[in-house]
Amino acid sequence: MDIRELEIFLSAAEHLHFGRASQACNLSPSALTRAIQRMEEQLEQPLFLRDNRTVTLSPAGERLKAYARSSIQEWRMFRSSIKNEQSVAGTLSIFASITAVYGILPQLLESYRNCYPEVQLELRTGAAEQAVAQVQSGEIDVAVAALPDRHRSSIEFLPMVTIPLIFIAPKQPGLVTTLEKQGSLDLSRTPLVLPQTGVSRRRIDHWLKEQRIIPNITSEVSGNEAIIAMVRLGCGVGIVPQLVLERSPFRDEISIVENAPKLEPYVVGLCSSRKNLQRPSVRAFWELAGERSPQQVKQTHA
Repeated sequence: MDIRELEIFLSAAEHLHFGRASQACNLSPSALTRAIQRMEEQLEQPLFLRDNRTVTLSPAGERLKAYARSSIQEWRMFRSSIKNEQSVAGTLSIFASITAVYGILPQLLESYRNCYPEVQLELRTGAAEQAVAQVQSGEIDVAVAALPDRHRSSIEFLPMVTIPLIFIAPKQPGLVTTLEKQGSLDLSRTPLVLPQTGVSRRRIDHWLKEQRIIPNITSEVSGNEAIIAMVRLGCGVGIVPQLVLERSPFRDEISIVENAPKLEPYVVGLCSSRKNLQRPSVRAFWELAGERSPQQVKQTHA
C-alpha cells in the first residue's frame, strides 16, 4: 500500500461513511469502494463490517487504522525534515467555531504541531459567521470559514470539505406534518430560527426572495450551535450545516426535516490574508492543510 491508499483508508475509517469519505478524498463513492476492496484483497481480511444502516471497523481495520495514522504522520514529518526551507517558528493564531475545533481541526493541528514544534499556537473560538471578519481585521492569522458568496480580493480561501445545509425541527410528533403544504415544508407559515448573518442566512434569504415568500422569523441568533439549542426548546425550525448537528450534544433531540427546500451546501475551509500567508508559520499551516484535503485542487479567491 502506498501513502495515498493509506490516506483513503484512514478517511473512510474516521468518517465510517463512504459517501462523506469519498467527498473528503475527492473520489467517487465507487472509486473509494474499489480502493478499499483492493486493500482488503492485499490483506486477505475485511477492513469494514457493513449492514444496511451502519459501517464499523473490523479487528483488522482497527489495526490498520493505527498503522495508517502512524505511517502517514511519519512520512509527513520525514518529508518536512528534508526540505531545505526557512525555519518555521513564531506564532500562529487560528479562529474557528466549536464545531470546527472538534470536527475539522484536530488532526491538522496535531500534524502541524508535530512538524513545527517551535510555533506557538493560539486557538480562539466563536460564531462561524465572524471568521472572515476576524481575518480581515488583522486579529487572526487563519480562520476556518464557509466560502463567502462575495469575492474579497485581499483574502485567500482554501476549500477543505463540502457540508450540506439542512432544516431541523424539535422532535414533536406531527409538528412537521402540520407545517407542510402539498408534501413540502411551507416556509410562509413555518416559525423560523435563523442566523443573524453569514452564508446560510444569505442562502435562505435568497431562496425566500426567489419564491416571493415573507418568512415567519421567530428568532435570530449568533452561531449555529445556538440555533440547535433554540430549536430544541421548540422556538421553531432552524437551518444549520449538517456537521454542526452531528457534533451537537442535542442531536438525538432534534429531527431533520426531509421535505424541505434544498439549499446550496457550505464549502468550508481556511481563509487568510495574502499578507499573513507570507509568514512561514502561516504558510506552513496552509500547505499542510492543502495536503490533507485531496479535494483541494487550487486556491480560490474569497
